[in-house]
Amino acid sequence: MAGQIPDFHATVRTGTGKGAARHARREGLVPGIVYGGGVEPLPINIPFNRLLKTLKEGRFLSTLFNLKVEGHDDVRVICRSVQRDVVKDLATHVDFMRVHRTSRISLFVHVDFINEESAPGIKRGGVLVVTRPEVELNVLAGDIPERIIVDLEGRDVGDVIHISDVTLPQGAKPTIDRDFIIASVSAPSALRGSDEETDETPETEVIGEEEE
Repeated sequence: MAGQIPDFHATVRTGTGKGAARHARREGLVPGIVYGGGVEPLPINIPFNRLLKTLKEGRFLSTLFNLKVEGHDDVRVICRSVQRDVVKDLATHVDFMRVHRTSRISLFVHVDFINEESAPGIKRGGVLVVTRPEVELNVLAGDIPERIIVDLEGRDVGDVIHISDVTLPQGAKPTIDRDFIIASVSAPSALRGSDEETDETPETEVIGEEEE
């Protein structure tokens, strides 16, 4: 579950529009916007190196930050979008949304699988087929889970794991109503092959009528 909320530092971006954004990028900054919370949007700049480091740490889109901007009160935010250069794949713009700890938000949470060594189906050579490596959950902003854990102990070939089979963090619920599949244990290729019908036609003895 969520622990201490990390600080995220930014500065106010003077001017808006493409011209101001291009100027920020030339200065080694990534432009962004903070919106929501019933107040006016706040244009900001983020040092590129600091943003890149935070992105590499992972879970950027599912982490609640304490945004610190000089001249403004600290505010809790969560990133809603990171735009990237289509060629260099570098961040070019970031959108943050203001939230309270009691706000409910929807975000994708990573799925971890444990106890593969205790799954009979995998011991026999079965393959874990992951349908959803991430699951979108609706959660409290102050209780964002780091991950969802799926226990594979006792799982055999042919078993299918649905979202209803997983114990979700308290207060979290899927954004999809139906009982969707997260993963399954598929039969090993050798076992699948043995079940297939052969193309060969078995030989049969044809007995003709005896000549009189």
